[in-house]
Amino acid sequence: MSQITAPPLPLLDDLNRPFWTGGEQGQLRLWQCTACQYHIHPPAPVCPQCLSPRLVANPVSGRATLQTFTVNHQPWVPGQPVPYVIAIVELDEQPGLRLTTRIVGAAPEALQIGQRMQVVFEQHDDVWLPLFTPARD
Repeated sequence: MSQITAPPLPLLDDLNRPFWTGGEQGQLRLWQCTACQYHIHPPAPVCPQCLSPRLVANPVSGRATLQTFTVNHQPWVPGQPVPYVIAIVELDEQPGLRLTTRIVGAAPEALQIGQRMQVVFEQHDDVWLPLFTPARD
């Protein structure tokens, strides 16, 4: 009998900790520049738009649009249920603000490019993985 194991988890540091732990409070947190308001993902020490180092980890809405996806049938981690959906979603806060994620709560054949999504979190140790599911409204 195989046992489901946790996916490989990130090593937390000061730069990525807000992103990986915000789910504990039900928040998807991204760095945002206080000078120009640009959202930054993946995390970086300075704003790529204006080069300001004045960044703060702010919660975003967790609402997104499904940009693309693939259905994976390979269990890369022992005990991992297949198939599963790997996707890129674009967050509502800013054009081009995209995350690579997994889609849960929907059959792969029910997904459509352009579909509205919302964040949900899956906890593993002290990491809260941001996953997405079809929006209810």
